Amino acid sequence: MENNYEILVVDDDREDHLILSEYFRDIGIENRVHYVENGKYALEYMEKIALDNKLPRLVILDLNMPIMNGTQTLLHMKQSFRLKNVPVIIFSTSENETEKRKCLSLGAVDYLVKPVSYNEGLLMVNKFRSFLE
Repeated sequence: MENNYEILVVDDDREDHLILSEYFRDIGIENRVHYVENGKYALEYMEKIALDNKLPRLVILDLNMPIMNGTQTLLHMKQSFRLKNVPVIIFSTSENETEKRKCLSLGAVDYLVKPVSYNEGLLMVNKFRSFLE
């Protein structure tokens, strides 16, 4: 299976996909990003591409999703031999400090609150891009 994607965005909100797509396009890496709607699909996708040694360099993970939420997905990733070393950034509307500490303790490399302005969004996706360098 050919895979050129290096960032996996896991979020059930199609509007967030569109917004992120614009940011990624503006910094020139839109063709390096793949989107899935929940944690179950993310795990299935990564297990499939892991067979070709093509794991993403970064997973951007929303917390509140149906079927399998972000915390459950993060936990499964960090318990998986194949997926445990893939960096995960939590990307959420929640500013809950308890949730943030929990995600970081489970192995997320960062916890970012979804931006409210274009400039904040660009700063955020440039941080994501740093995982590709």
